[in-house]
Amino acid sequence: MTGTGPPGPPPARRRAGVLLHPSSLPGRFPCGEAGPEAVRFLAWAQAAGQSLWQVLPLGPTAGGDSPYGGTSAFAGNPLFISSEWLEEEGWLSPWDLTGAPSGSPGSCDFRVAARWKESLLREAWRRFRSEGRGQADLAAFRDEPGQAFWLADWALFAAARRARGGRGWWTWEAPLARRDPDALSRARAELAEEVAFEEFVQFLFFRGWARVRAEAAARGIQILGDLPIYVAHDSADVWAHRELFALDAAGLPERVAGVPPDYFSATGQLWGYPVYRWDACAREGYAWWIERLRSNLRLADVVRLDHFRGFAAFWDVGASETTAIGGRWTPGPGRALFDAVRRELGPVPLVAEDLGLITEEVSALLAELGLPGMKVLHFAFSEDDSPHLPHRHVENALVYTGTHDNDTTRGWAAALPAAERARYLEYAGGSGADPAADLIRIAYESVAGTAVVPLQDVFDLGTEARMNTPGKPEGNWAWRARAEDFTVERATRLRRLVELTGRSKELPASS
Repeated sequence: MTGTGPPGPPPARRRAGVLLHPSSLPGRFPCGEAGPEAVRFLAWAQAAGQSLWQVLPLGPTAGGDSPYGGTSAFAGNPLFISSEWLEEEGWLSPWDLTGAPSGSPGSCDFRVAARWKESLLREAWRRFRSEGRGQADLAAFRDEPGQAFWLADWALFAAARRARGGRGWWTWEAPLARRDPDALSRARAELAEEVAFEEFVQFLFFRGWARVRAEAAARGIQILGDLPIYVAHDSADVWAHRELFALDAAGLPERVAGVPPDYFSATGQLWGYPVYRWDACAREGYAWWIERLRSNLRLADVVRLDHFRGFAAFWDVGASETTAIGGRWTPGPGRALFDAVRRELGPVPLVAEDLGLITEEVSALLAELGLPGMKVLHFAFSEDDSPHLPHRHVENALVYTGTHDNDTTRGWAAALPAAERARYLEYAGGSGADPAADLIRIAYESVAGTAVVPLQDVFDLGTEARMNTPGKPEGNWAWRARAEDFTVERATRLRRLVELTGRSKELPASS
């Protein structure tokens, strides 16, 4: 958001970026971590002429491992805390890392990673308490204004949930579930040690991610973060701010989020996350949303608003429905939310994920706010003169080959219907033997100011490397890169394409 007006685009420049979640980084541990492997990736990306690293949401996840169904809108995922940096700082010893489970090659094993990482963090916590050093740093983190809104609630939620075997907060004893002050005080006293441990974990996460951000900045690479519009029902946010969500007296959702039948599913997508009571959000001046954006801007230089169309109108489904077909469109907050953010935070660099069923209402809100939207080449050839075709692009946009919800480009091309494949081949002007290279070049040649390519397409991988299949509850999010695929040849080829298409240059200042 810029000046005294509506939100605006990021600084004007032609640039190129890579989409890669930290869990997909290579390494010797069961899941990717934000440590030395992230730094090596950034060095490779710099050599490849990249100036943007897009990640998925960085919060702790609920069942299914989806980063879009987090158990906190503010906390960081402990899986991304670097084991090697903990050893470097003396909170672990070298033998703590010996015999680490490696998981499956090319895949992140979230269950194994979670168990192993917790054991490491418990050992680091033991040493932290016994050695006495670093206490002032943790206290300073705990007392920072940025943590005041969320850390105490998250730490108590996580500790209480663990003490109750991972059961959802609405099944806890009623006084604690409804946050009676006496029940909260008792829980904090009974769980003081676990609460302190959770605060320590967040201290490690934010310190480690700040180090990653500094490494990126030193290489001229900005981080594009991702803010899901919804949070999981079993989250610290819904427990601590239940008045902002459509829940009944027992704390169960009355209505849940999803999307109607679309490109990905004939029955729509039933996400199951509780929808907002936007009137309640407005009465508190959108305070929770303002703090959420403030927190996300500690993690990233630019924030992508997932499911932007939900701010204009959202698909609202009865909680008892088994598919999303029977939902209804319900008005969202519209510009009022963004005006409140602007008044409190000033200019905020945002990107709108404006995919799906985009109505005139959604387009008008996007135009009012001046936010860059998204163009996806996988959607470009399904119809004549699609708005996703490059000749329809605008400068204030991000163009992708595909997103985390699409198949890889090689997998996409292999499954194209005949008419769509014919349009692609005619537009690309080639044989279709190397569809990833075709679409990367088309994306880079686009007038859109930013081109982002999933790393799977840079590596020309097939469907086996797909990150997520919408509507499929299991088997997602686990793809992981191999260190040997980060070759000098690939970096050199990508950098040359950056240079040829001017994606290393500043754009003229807009009037």
